[in-house]
Amino acid sequence: MQQDLGSYRRSYEKSELTESSISDNPMELFQKWFYEVEASEGIDEPNAMTVSNIGKDGYPKSRVVLLKKFTSDGFIFYTNYESEKGKAISANSKVCISFFWPNMERQVIIKGDAEKIAENLSDGYFESRPEGSKLGAIVSRQSEVIPNREYLESKLKELEKAYADKEIERPSFWGGFIVKPVSIEFWQGRPNRLHDRIRYSMHDNYDWKIERLAP
Repeated sequence: MQQDLGSYRRSYEKSELTESSISDNPMELFQKWFYEVEASEGIDEPNAMTVSNIGKDGYPKSRVVLLKKFTSDGFIFYTNYESEKGKAISANSKVCISFFWPNMERQVIIKGDAEKIAENLSDGYFESRPEGSKLGAIVSRQSEVIPNREYLESKLKELEKAYADKEIERPSFWGGFIVKPVSIEFWQGRPNRLHDRIRYSMHDNYDWKIERLAP
């Protein structure tokens, strides 16, 4: 089977990214971009991001997860700590997360170090989730091999009965990671493939160095 995609082309002309239009802090620019994407049409989940890391087998792996909070310290998402992803992060905390917003012709690439957030913060977010999502987190031993779909549905029904009159508490194997950035690159599509790329890099004194990269 063969498919030639060489004719897939488009011109990027919606915006520009200049040094005069950005702040000294990349989190302020990320917030500005995120709110602009959120207010625009064409993106159902602007908080969808790709998390990439090196697995315990030595291979890189990427998957899409949902950003649940960002602060001046970093980017927070939730997962099963015993999943393939969780174990890989525990073994090697260096990760990359990225956002692609095609309707705005924008991309953000963040390199950073991931660490578990405080348990009370994970408790608070878990409590805010719908009941079905809480039970789903308990049922799914994420990344483990299972016999079939019916296995999951059967386990869910068992838990629904078990927790019918009980509070659903966060399991210890589920919680949040915060990715604390060491570099954040902002990419804005431009005509003729001469895209704008601005990179912020963290220095030892916690100041950000700003550089323009060739497209």
